[in-house]
Amino acid sequence: MSGDPFSGDAVTISVVVAIAASVLAALGLVQSIIGWWLADRFLAAPRTEPPAQPPMTILKPLYGDEPLLAEALASVCRQAYPAVQVLFGVGSETDAAVPVAQALRRQFPHVDIDVVVDPTLHGPNRKVGNLINMLPYAKHDVLVIADSDVHAAPDLLNRLAEALARPRAGLATVLYAGLPAFPAMPCRFGAMQITHTFLPGALLARRMGRQDCLGATMALRRAELDRIGGLQGLVAHLADDAVLGRKIRALGLDVVLADTLVLTTVPETTWGALFRHELRWARTIRALEAAGFGASILQFSLFWALFPLLLTGFTLWSIAVFGVAWAVRMMIAVALDGGIERRLRREGEAGGPALTYAVASPVWLLPLRDLLSVVVLLGSFVSRKVDWRGHDLIADTPPPSVRLDKT
Repeated sequence: MSGDPFSGDAVTISVVVAIAASVLAALGLVQSIIGWWLADRFLAAPRTEPPAQPPMTILKPLYGDEPLLAEALASVCRQAYPAVQVLFGVGSETDAAVPVAQALRRQFPHVDIDVVVDPTLHGPNRKVGNLINMLPYAKHDVLVIADSDVHAAPDLLNRLAEALARPRAGLATVLYAGLPAFPAMPCRFGAMQITHTFLPGALLARRMGRQDCLGATMALRRAELDRIGGLQGLVAHLADDAVLGRKIRALGLDVVLADTLVLTTVPETTWGALFRHELRWARTIRALEAAGFGASILQFSLFWALFPLLLTGFTLWSIAVFGVAWAVRMMIAVALDGGIERRLRREGEAGGPALTYAVASPVWLLPLRDLLSVVVLLGSFVSRKVDWRGHDLIADTPPPSVRLDKT
């Protein structure tokens, strides 16, 4: 029968497509292996001590309470660094984060901690507006901008000082892994996306010559911030970190990667919340690099390995393709988790208590993780609207380059 999908030309086409998908799965595995190799080298690299330890101010914009907030904020108060000021910024005295910040002032009386309350809005990006309100209270000329959900190793500031001391360094950025706030599966899926896709992907992009600014933690000198026109030039953009990095690059300076790793809390306990969060992230990245982001679908090897199974009726060779892809991805995930745990333990031994990262990734669900990632990627092309903590924003497209006065 001509309508039979497993007869005649239909079979030939199905086999050809299945073989093509197998090739794409193999390419995705190669990328995963290279990404793991780069991550393994990064995590195992010896530390380089900074030539100097300039005083630093950490700017922490806060908005409401969130899972593991106290633990994340406490990690910057435990820095093994001689001179540091910590600024927590909120838009209202009634913000649920205020009691947490005040409790930390009592818990760490030896640390210079201030809470800045200022409701002034400077533009659509409320996080940058919060930073603008905090900046006048910063005492030091080296500024560290860190998200509220970042858990820092005890020697984070030393690593940032070393990075900024490198020749031509204008901004230091930090790699991060995901930390599930709860054992719920959406939390663990979100952490897998960050740890097993974003982290090695960021290292691979840097190896290929990109100098992306990773916004979870950034450090720069006040002089460079002034040269790019201050924080006011970022408040109109959702992807403020990318714009900041491009402005620094336009000065002829480098965006360098600090030799450390932080963790970022993954709080979503429902699939809907996780999907919205990842969709916001995906639409933001797509607005920055649409072509490269679209091509990133190649990295999801298990997604491509599903096609041979479905198109050939679970033949032996298609099962072998899927099984090999799954086994390789599982080994990479387990090895990456182990490398992160060893690195964080080593950094803790050097400067204080280690960050807790005893998280067993549900590697048996990696095919579902790939499918969810592909759905999010495709969904990012439907609209540019994103939800950011209850506020609707539009993922803008910053200019590829910025002309600045270099004098």
